[in-house]
Amino acid sequence: MALVVPLRVLRPREEFVSAVASPPYDVLSRDEAVKMASGNPLSFLRVEKSEIDLPQGIDMTDDRVFQTARDSLQRLMNQGVLIQEEIPRFYIYSQQLGDYVQYGITAGISVAEYEAGRIKKHEQTRSDKETERTRHIAAVHAQTGLVFVIYRSLPAIDDMVAAAIRERPVYDFKADDGIIHRVWALQNEQDIEFLKEAFAGVDTLYIADGHHRAAAAAAVCGMKKKQNPAGRGDEPYHFIMATLFPDNQLRILDYNRAVRHLNGLTQDEFLHKIKLKFQITPDFTQRKPTAMHTFGMYLNGQWFRLDAKRDILDRNDPMRLFDVAILQDHLLEPVLGIHDPRTDRGIDFIGGVRGMDELEKRVDSGDYAVAFSLYPTTLAQLMGVADAGRMMPPKSTWFEPKLRSGIFVHCID
Repeated sequence: MALVVPLRVLRPREEFVSAVASPPYDVLSRDEAVKMASGNPLSFLRVEKSEIDLPQGIDMTDDRVFQTARDSLQRLMNQGVLIQEEIPRFYIYSQQLGDYVQYGITAGISVAEYEAGRIKKHEQTRSDKETERTRHIAAVHAQTGLVFVIYRSLPAIDDMVAAAIRERPVYDFKADDGIIHRVWALQNEQDIEFLKEAFAGVDTLYIADGHHRAAAAAAVCGMKKKQNPAGRGDEPYHFIMATLFPDNQLRILDYNRAVRHLNGLTQDEFLHKIKLKFQITPDFTQRKPTAMHTFGMYLNGQWFRLDAKRDILDRNDPMRLFDVAILQDHLLEPVLGIHDPRTDRGIDFIGGVRGMDELEKRVDSGDYAVAFSLYPTTLAQLMGVADAGRMMPPKSTWFEPKLRSGIFVHCID
């Protein structure tokens, strides 16, 4: 069973929500965040990515980074921009990108269940990023961003959500990227109790995005428990703020790669090495693969199609059959020298929402030598890996639309 509870959140007044809401801290560079927040003192980036209000180049472990985040959150509260809900509620949170709409339920999920492995992960966290987010939560006394969670859909919950969204939303705004965000607050006590009971019948929750947020929330909970050994076990810090989506509404987009160099190889040498493991077809006008084990490659103004040769497919290990693993194991590492894609500065990752034009732009600019387009990882693959207790290869999934930060804040004290 899954323990999912309503939260007494801190949230913006309706007239301020579009100014406050910001992309998650980890999808923008500092320069991009500075530009986005420029002229907007209410931007939640000043809380989530507080280094934008500090000197460029500041060490991200500097105490001023976290104190500035705390001060920015406190300022929004003092100005009445953010208000505290009087009672715990569930919220329905939708994002619309073109014709695609997904509806999730914003709530609290249990740290205890996360630590027991009943809320399953598919991605390894980096210790430096986990430490940074832990310090952030501890400093601001709040979880400021949402964890993206998946559950296997239940018709009863789908029906309740469909009925609830007929009412007027508390928020309805279009962000600067064109995505429409809507939120409904569940006011009816019967609906709240219904959702608690319905989620109690869900066997497993899966973290889709926000692994560092979840790990940091659990770490802060451990700190708080040591400080409060006589706690009841239901204090706010025992819960991770998340938005839960049914699997029948979600899609995973491709997560593509661009590499800055050819590892000292000429173009001919590079292509020769690739041919040992991949069949190369030039003039790949489609640019984007439509099947597993097929890749697009943009090099020197030309698209190629790469098909993995059958003899490199390790059918004894399903993890090595992921396209991100095939590309890493047989091209990025042995040919281009990218040994750890999570830390190597020679590689960058581009979410599929930016399209193939972005890959061409990176290479044509001269900043990158080659780019690769991949077929998206499937939701079934993600959940299967998590069920097996294993970890996906790094940078395997890209979910879009992203959940905005600042719409909900979970105060833990």
